[in-house]
Amino acid sequence: MSSKPRETDFDDWVVATYGEAGSFTMLFVLTRIGETNVDLLRSAYLHVVGDKLRWAHMVDLFRSAGVDWSGVVFFRAGREGLVEDGQAKARLASLVRKLDEDRSLIGDGEFFNAQGLRLKIEEIKRH
Repeated sequence: MSSKPRETDFDDWVVATYGEAGSFTMLFVLTRIGETNVDLLRSAYLHVVGDKLRWAHMVDLFRSAGVDWSGVVFFRAGREGLVEDGQAKARLASLVRKLDEDRSLIGDGEFFNAQGLRLKIEEIKRH
């Protein structure tokens, strides 16, 4: 059981995912959330080993990206848990290409705002 308190939806998600999968590699994409759009800013991957990772750690990491972000979407790199760096890089590049073509795929990941609270993306119906 984790010794660090869970304070955000992200904390709950990462602990639950670790509990289900054990160590895993996660892909993430920082975003800027606009009124009717989501812009992709930076992307990376991280190997999660243990359930101590918390939102505050991620925010510190995101700060080093040097961009004004307001959301982030996470995906597991694969069902197999940890994936090697080369595979993680390739899967991240593929994910970013797909997200660039179709933002609705954000809904397939775990989307959070800058406070670590879960978001849901919805398509705007044009009349």
